[in-house]
Amino acid sequence: MIYNTKHLDDSCLMALYKKMLLPRLIEEKMLILLRQGKISKWFSGIGQEAVSVGVTMALNNDEYILPMHRNLGVFTTRNMPLYRLFSQWKGKASGYTKGRDRSFHFGSQAHKIVGMISHLGPQMGVADGIALASKLKNKKQITAVFTGDGGTSEGDFHEALNVASVWQLPVLFCIENNGYGLSTPTNEQFYCENLALRGLGYGMESHVIDGNNIIEVYSKVQELAVSMRNSPRPVLIEFKTFRMRGHEESSGTDYVPKALFDLWKTKDPIDNFEQFLKSEHILTGALIKEIKANFTQSIQDNLEYSFSEPDITSNETKELDDLFQADDIEIVNNTTISIEMRFVDAISNALKQSMTRHTDLVIMGQDIAEYGGVFKITESFFEQFGKERIRNTPICESAIIETAMGLSIAGIKSIVEMQFADFISSGFNPVVNLLAKSYYRWGQNADVVIRMPCGGGVGAGPFHSQTNEAWFTKTPGLKVVYPAFPYDAKGLLNTAINDPNPVLYFEHKGLYRTISQKVPTDYYTLPFGEASIIKKGEQITIISYGMGVHWALETLEKHPNISADLIDLRTLQPLDTETIYNSVKKTGKAIILQEDSLFGGISSDISALIMEYCFEYLDAPVKRVGSLETPIPFAKPLEDQYLPKTRFEIALSSLIAY
Repeated sequence: MIYNTKHLDDSCLMALYKKMLLPRLIEEKMLILLRQGKISKWFSGIGQEAVSVGVTMALNNDEYILPMHRNLGVFTTRNMPLYRLFSQWKGKASGYTKGRDRSFHFGSQAHKIVGMISHLGPQMGVADGIALASKLKNKKQITAVFTGDGGTSEGDFHEALNVASVWQLPVLFCIENNGYGLSTPTNEQFYCENLALRGLGYGMESHVIDGNNIIEVYSKVQELAVSMRNSPRPVLIEFKTFRMRGHEESSGTDYVPKALFDLWKTKDPIDNFEQFLKSEHILTGALIKEIKANFTQSIQDNLEYSFSEPDITSNETKELDDLFQADDIEIVNNTTISIEMRFVDAISNALKQSMTRHTDLVIMGQDIAEYGGVFKITESFFEQFGKERIRNTPICESAIIETAMGLSIAGIKSIVEMQFADFISSGFNPVVNLLAKSYYRWGQNADVVIRMPCGGGVGAGPFHSQTNEAWFTKTPGLKVVYPAFPYDAKGLLNTAINDPNPVLYFEHKGLYRTISQKVPTDYYTLPFGEASIIKKGEQITIISYGMGVHWALETLEKHPNISADLIDLRTLQPLDTETIYNSVKKTGKAIILQEDSLFGGISSDISALIMEYCFEYLDAPVKRVGSLETPIPFAKPLEDQYLPKTRFEIALSSLIAY
């Protein structure tokens, strides 16, 4: 192996050697502990240390790195306390996830490291978001993100590369091509000679580097980092390397030809560099022994410290309290004049006032800048706030949601507009597995609002009419808001933007230009978790939200003899159970109306809660009314039959007469 070290002094060469050696010695110890049953799982990076260490050493300490399982060298090079790493792998309280996640599924803001989730691809888009924040703040920083050869086949990889290229984001995409995705060789994963060629399709500068040559890795990344800071752009590097262990230890290596192992053993990054340093009289045998002895002792001391820590204890209150970052949101009351506003105008007004109030708030979505969005909610926004903050996006829901997560990590709030709520399915994974779980896992909040134009009754068919809130009310870690009136729409959207946690904000497009109401002109907020009692009565409790509230109102107007409490939930997570229970205990009957198809919707949970906590007060079974168990159809007669409005009127009268 040839090392071009002319521009590097001896202290730098020694540092590179030591930074590679430490993770190797830790891994060798972990493999012993794994065989002893003292840790549960291990993903080995033995043979790939030069990539992790070279990239990390070439970056500044205030620049983010997003590593993967085999990048222990990133964590150790950033000087993370070893006892905390060991406690992380043992599931101890002083680990970075407090026992809630394992191995390298964590991050540390103090060390500017953002760990992966098992779905691999989403961290690419997160890197885009962090780099976008750097560019918006003119910090002249780059972001490095790792993936394996297998991960380059995921859609998230391609979406993230495209976004980074279109927006010219300073992201260093690092592919560790170690020849196998678990047991599948590279020739069964892609049909090109080098993965670096994939960058060319996005107009991106690409390089192929010997990932086992620490000098080549460090020097090239350092050169690129300097250039990218001064001229922001994405760069793709394919590091050719090899892992000398299985995908994880239990999988073994029987699928790898022995000749391949023999070949790569001769290319070991540490052995080769050690021999080079000895030949240059920078290292001696005695010094090597001394360095290894010091590292071994440090590893043992930190292991003993970690192993002596008591096993983690379960605390239900603590677990629930750590689901969301404490918001401490001050409710801003409205004290100004009100004017008549349509639902759509109230949302637009809230966005505009929040953009002024939060001067770095970013809105992202398809066609939202010059075009103003398909519903014209952000019309003329780009003229006031600029295209840096009102950002048209490519059609890539997954990458844009991940970008929003990256912005949050870098301290910037963002709003993502789904063109239609139906399209969230293309970004489902980062919502439920990244945004929802991040704070609980390692304390990193996701300061993201996703706006969801939804709902039927407008003849838009199966792909533009769903009201899919139940997909998210089921997922711990998400807040779900669904207003029915312009006044609530504005106040709750402002609260959602202030909230440091991920919020799914549903807007029924059938209400956009059909409902008007007096709305304060100035900025105000409304609290989450507080339902609104629209009407008061004695006979029955009607519980609904969104368009369902208006259907209930129309039905009650047709039947003035019915005396009902009509509850508009307004937020579905958190849910105002107190208002529900108090009303049901008063009336003795409850009917829940949702636009969503019936089975598995939120009405099922509300019904179960009423049965569990109000059973002795009930004079009749709890009734649920929802749409048919089919996709929502296009033709008006079919759509009218699908929606529950008519069935609600029949069910309400039946329950009153029970």
